[in-house]
Amino acid sequence: MPSFDIVSEVDNHELGNAVDQTKRELGNRFDFKGVDFAIEQEGDNIKLVADAEFQVNQILDVLQNKMIKRGIDIGCLEKGDITPSGKQTYMIVTVKQGLDSETAKKIVKLIKAKKMKVQSAIQGDKVRVTGKKRDDLQAVMALLRGAEVGVPLQFNNFRD
Repeated sequence: MPSFDIVSEVDNHELGNAVDQTKRELGNRFDFKGVDFAIEQEGDNIKLVADAEFQVNQILDVLQNKMIKRGIDIGCLEKGDITPSGKQTYMIVTVKQGLDSETAKKIVKLIKAKKMKVQSAIQGDKVRVTGKKRDDLQAVMALLRGAEVGVPLQFNNFRD
């Protein structure tokens, strides 16, 4: 039986490239000459540090633009509060990965509400959808692309 998995993942290599490009661009920008700024990626957290609050927001804006250009959905970002720390301010941006149980239940409920001829099952941080026909599975994909779930979704592990 054909099946596929619904996941919410971010390519960490591309995320690292976006962070590096952001550092490079800000190092060359005129409005950041003489500004002590830093962008540090630690796992799923990105720490943005600058002298002022508006500069932290500018760093975030450049980072989001670089992520979009590299094909990463910025809906996965969860912005923290801007916190002053001595002479500098910082913000911690969390990259959300995986489906939490509430979102997975929402996806299963959405699929069942359309009464499609498929079965969906939550398996950890992903949802597996199986059906008899490939067309049914593609209809589920189209449904979820148009639905607002709250996190960016990817479809992988498609098997015939």
